[in-house]
Amino acid sequence: MEVQGEILKPERRFQGVAVSPGIARGLAWIHRAEEETAPHYHIREEEVAAELRRFEVALLKTRLQIQEMQSRISDSVGSSDAGIFDAHLLVVEDRTVIDEVVRTIKRDRLNVEAVFAQVTGRYIKVLGEIDDPYLRERAVDIHDVCRRVMRNLSGKENREWTEAGESHVLISHNLTPSDTAQLNRRFVLGFATDVGSKTSHTAIMARSLNIPAVVALHDISEDVASGDFVLLDGYNGLVILNPSPETLQHYSVLEAQKGEIEQELRALRETECKTPDGRHITLSANIEMPDDVPLVLNSGAEGVGLFRTEFFYINRLDLPDEELQYAAYRSVVEKLVPDSVIVRTLDLGGDKIMSSLNLPTEMNPFLGWRAIRFCLERVDVFKTQLRAILRASAHGNVRIMYPMISGVDEVRRANAILEECRQELRREGKPFAEKIEVGAMIEIPSAALSADLIAPEVDFFSIGTNDLIQYSIAVDRLNEHIAYLYEPTHPAIVRLIRMVVDAGHAHKIWIGVCGEMAGDVVLTPLLLGLGVDELSTGFAHVPRVKRAVQSLNLSVCLKLVDEIKNIDSPTAIYAACEKVAREYYADLL
Repeated sequence: MEVQGEILKPERRFQGVAVSPGIARGLAWIHRAEEETAPHYHIREEEVAAELRRFEVALLKTRLQIQEMQSRISDSVGSSDAGIFDAHLLVVEDRTVIDEVVRTIKRDRLNVEAVFAQVTGRYIKVLGEIDDPYLRERAVDIHDVCRRVMRNLSGKENREWTEAGESHVLISHNLTPSDTAQLNRRFVLGFATDVGSKTSHTAIMARSLNIPAVVALHDISEDVASGDFVLLDGYNGLVILNPSPETLQHYSVLEAQKGEIEQELRALRETECKTPDGRHITLSANIEMPDDVPLVLNSGAEGVGLFRTEFFYINRLDLPDEELQYAAYRSVVEKLVPDSVIVRTLDLGGDKIMSSLNLPTEMNPFLGWRAIRFCLERVDVFKTQLRAILRASAHGNVRIMYPMISGVDEVRRANAILEECRQELRREGKPFAEKIEVGAMIEIPSAALSADLIAPEVDFFSIGTNDLIQYSIAVDRLNEHIAYLYEPTHPAIVRLIRMVVDAGHAHKIWIGVCGEMAGDVVLTPLLLGLGVDELSTGFAHVPRVKRAVQSLNLSVCLKLVDEIKNIDSPTAIYAACEKVAREYYADLL
């Protein structure tokens, strides 16, 4: 193509994962991280004390640098986002790692750089191979801290982030959380990386800093050169190299429309999540830690539909005690009164890291000793958490939810242990709410198929669609070779959700959805038509889901479900859902 004598380069599109919304256009600037190579040499016995002292000084210096960075982030975007670096502090304070480094230096007479790289490298490798994306991304946090420690050991300065001194779209193989925290927002229009996920701390930082970002683009850092003109679409996960005039015009219109929509969505914060014909849908938010509460309040959510509690147990030398957990649960509950907080009990096991428990390695951890199975065996750990949750219920509206239930017997056993905790607290004179709702996560096909048997034992169901889809279709959605088989609109999934809803309503209990389906506005008409009472999603999705619900009459959703009941194609079912969504809120798509 030629314009006024100038030959335009062909447009190329790279599809990745959108992690921070917005559109950026400008010249690319390629960042290549410098990796620290650890020297490897033996030391004499009389040099061991000095080597340990070097290690201690490097850790102390690293801790001070992280705290200084926390302070800067807290001042600029808020304390909740600065809390991301608490995980970094845990790394430099982790006695398991520190003690192993010290023992190895004394035993093998090796320099600290070599030993530290060896020990932390093993942790990074284990975390990097975990199927859970949230925990896998913690490997990036550890790598970030280790790189800082290594520079301090070598005597090199931990240089502040260096970048082009003009506006640009940053492209890199990967960015660590501290890299992202140090980006100069005056110049960085957006960033794109070869690797990464929505759950990474880098992604969280990008959203907090309002920097459009796309990750998981594979080899974009090799395919694009500094100085190339690119357009980054943080809504759809696209990076466009050499965008055509038509593409630029399209995105100019899109930016104007998005601005209007975002303003409208912000105005929905205090409105009720109800269809025009009067069907109220409870719209809650999912959280990872107590610092997420301000984001829940700002989103307009009705409390917390899923409080993941695993962070209490990660990267710890010892188990979290009752008082620590009670204080954390209470802080969340009190801030959200009168809305409810659903606390999911411990969902860790052989596939995730709990260094304090020395769990065995399993061949197939996702089908192994984890979640409720682990808690029913380690009653001491389970009771500590249940007691803390019960005590927090004295300060607000708390509900308890058991994960990975496969049948009614597990619910009965868990409820029996919960009753033991109630009796203990009564004898000790510690207050708690006598009436507290207890629910089961339906994320295993056996639980969905026996929902009518489980329903009499609980007060609600929450359908964890991520795992329900994965287990039902036997597909690892993180495996790029078969990810296309991960289909939320598979007829089997639609039928299972309907089965769970019908069984629950027959026993007069309410049904929620807390997986990714809950935040997909294309699927909102389907879930409402299937009879779901509650949706719990990431706080960023809450305004969009609320707008979708407020745009849909329940009769339209029921008609959709009736129309698709005999459709055998997941693609066709999705298309039918999308048709309804486009008819009633095309601007959200």
